[in-house]
Amino acid sequence: MKKRNKEEFQERRIFERTSSKISIRFLDLHTHKWISVKTQNISVRGIGLITDKDLSPHTPLELQLPIPNRVEPYCTKGEVIWSSKIAPNRYRVGVCLERLDLAGMCHFVKPVKKKTRA
Repeated sequence: MKKRNKEEFQERRIFERTSSKISIRFLDLHTHKWISVKTQNISVRGIGLITDKDLSPHTPLELQLPIPNRVEPYCTKGEVIWSSKIAPNRYRVGVCLERLDLAGMCHFVKPVKKKTRA
């Protein structure tokens, strides 16, 4: 596979992946248990989590993210894509969201700023 240099790379994201450490809950749809975790980053298509539970790829999740100044959380579904052990009983987990919901995720992400050529 040919490697692209920085000048050839074209950013495809419409919204950036935001480094975000917020407390959220997820329901493991295999065990039917709610678990509180911290996010590491968020984009409109996925969420990076830090958890003490090793989640296998393809694990379906229901997620609840608190919306600032609102009582009801934002609810969405996703699937574990990867999990990596970072310490004893501590894992980084990548979750792909089931559907693209710009209106719902706009509370958590920002549009990518297009670079202009000088």
